[in-house]
Amino acid sequence: MTPRAEHLKDIFADLRMATSFVTILPVASSKPVGDGAVARATWALPVAGLLVGIAGALTYKIAIRFGLTPSLAALLVLATTALITGALHEDGLADTADGLGGGRTRERKLEIMRDSRIGSYGTCALILSFGLRWSALATIANPWAVMLALCAAHAAARAGVPAFMSLVPPARPDGLSASAGAPPGRSVAIAFALGTLALALALGPGKALVGLILLSLAGLMLARLAVRQIGGQTGDILGAFEQTGEILILLVAASFQMGR
Repeated sequence: MTPRAEHLKDIFADLRMATSFVTILPVASSKPVGDGAVARATWALPVAGLLVGIAGALTYKIAIRFGLTPSLAALLVLATTALITGALHEDGLADTADGLGGGRTRERKLEIMRDSRIGSYGTCALILSFGLRWSALATIANPWAVMLALCAAHAAARAGVPAFMSLVPPARPDGLSASAGAPPGRSVAIAFALGTLALALALGPGKALVGLILLSLAGLMLARLAVRQIGGQTGDILGAFEQTGEILILLVAASFQMGR
């Protein structure tokens, strides 16, 4: 096999691994996951997010074509994206809210985050997440604008995950985040570039800049909170980061839409 063919094979393997990492699609890579392959493949998370956003956009367009209102179509979009991802990020958001909000000690917070049951903090976080995203999509309304907003939100929200994993140490020696490892600088840079490009192409330079600033501030705040309360990040914290990013980008798209 030529070096170029080998390189292309590695790229597709990373894409498959990243997609299997954040969705339930049966596209798992044949690469072993114990040698840092997951961390290296994180550069492709924005691409995996883009696929999720496109699926949501197609759902919205079909729903509108069948005569449904933007509000109902937006609800179907959220159902579609949650189904494709196995509600992985929503689960992380709920567990993070329960753990950081309900535990008194670091050990208790981590214990709560591993509990499959959902508490009042987690319930409120999910209601807010679904409510804000639904309202934003219904406000945007136009199918083309919804498609751009979804693609930007799902790609950019995952583009910051490698940087978060690299800069914030794992809170415990086991678990999803610890087993994945810290992404190399190259993966962090590529993911950031892809996320920024998705924002700029979908929303324009001005909205992209606002989105990047908000994502960065949200990431810094969540990182500080996680380090202070549990000593670092976990898979649940990463899910909460993705959900926060998704919400912020959709709100940016909706607010500019209202300002026209």
